[in-house]
Amino acid sequence: MSIIRTESLAVGYGDKVVVDQVAIDALKGQIVCLLGPNGSGKTTILRTLAGLLSSVKGTVFINNEDLSSINQQKLAKMLAVVLTERPTPGLMTVFDIAAMGRYPHTGFFGKLTQTDIDVTMDALRMVHADYLAHRYFSELSDGEKQKVMIARAIVQEPELIILDEPTIHLNVKHKIKVISILKKMSKEKGITVVLSLHEIDLALKSCDTVLLVKDGKILDYGFPEDVIKENTIKELYDINTARYNDFLGTIELYNQCKDSVFIFGGAGSGTRLYRALTKRGYGIDTGIIHENDVDYFVAQSIGANIISEKPFEKISNETYANALKFIKKAGIIIDAGFAIGKNNEQNLSLLIEAIKTGKVIYSMRLKDEAKRLFDRTHLSQFTDKLIYCDSISDIVEKLSLEKCP
Repeated sequence: MSIIRTESLAVGYGDKVVVDQVAIDALKGQIVCLLGPNGSGKTTILRTLAGLLSSVKGTVFINNEDLSSINQQKLAKMLAVVLTERPTPGLMTVFDIAAMGRYPHTGFFGKLTQTDIDVTMDALRMVHADYLAHRYFSELSDGEKQKVMIARAIVQEPELIILDEPTIHLNVKHKIKVISILKKMSKEKGITVVLSLHEIDLALKSCDTVLLVKDGKILDYGFPEDVIKENTIKELYDINTARYNDFLGTIELYNQCKDSVFIFGGAGSGTRLYRALTKRGYGIDTGIIHENDVDYFVAQSIGANIISEKPFEKISNETYANALKFIKKAGIIIDAGFAIGKNNEQNLSLLIEAIKTGKVIYSMRLKDEAKRLFDRTHLSQFTDKLIYCDSISDIVEKLSLEKCP
């Protein structure tokens, strides 16, 4: 059975529609995420779902009951809300704040029973905040405050929790903690969660359903694996200087530089170099990389020129010749320290050809490793032809003294 669903819902203020045709249907224990740019109407949708705003038209149902017909006492046992605004409670402790969630379950005088105290402490333990119980709420960090607000929502023992940007202003550690708490809560307690996020990767990896909102319209709704794609993310956020990568679930800055560095990559060895040099204004040619390699996906996202080979196939003579052309015209060449296997052995031959051109080649390998590789081809004298760098910052520093042609 649906915990929350909408029917022909339009949200807004008075008669003004902000977002039309909002379709949500969430089952017990599901996490539904709203994604979209600032000002797209996500908060208006959430406030309407929570009953804090009246719908312009259409209906919100909670457990098949029209939200507008549910009395506040009953609704408080069904629904908890965590908004971006936090209380300023003065000298109230964390326990006091969390225990406020028991209000729908206490008697006329609001006195806490031992059961209420136990439920409150259990909720604080669930969000890993029980050690803060006697601290003043006002003394906490943003991440700690957010955990306490989620605990207060859990204390209500609702079937549904609605959260507006619960990860806003939090550092990476606390973002992950908050999302982990919500996932655990939905799984163990069967609580349905509807929230808004700005982090695309967190939505993809933690939510059951996503709703894409932009310019008063719902662009798409469904499984995040079906909905969150390069083209839809580009349209949703009007991204022109970066690309969302479907395979990795990341956004890469687009490389628009003309003068190029050639990078020998593969097996993920080139990814950090692609990003570091893109930031610093270097165009990138890279190869020879198989089309199922992580370096291929990252290089594709940043707009690098890739000399590639089909997955699991040995490098063809045609591909090799194409790569050699780029090597010969390259001003700067970098060996990212790629691993060598049966299908990309010709990359070692290509590196040797690059050395023969007499160009400066920077390498991320250890010198002993390079010697072992060249010994395989009886060309150990080439070991001293590379300039060895022990970090990307070392390469960047050396490149600052060079100029692309």
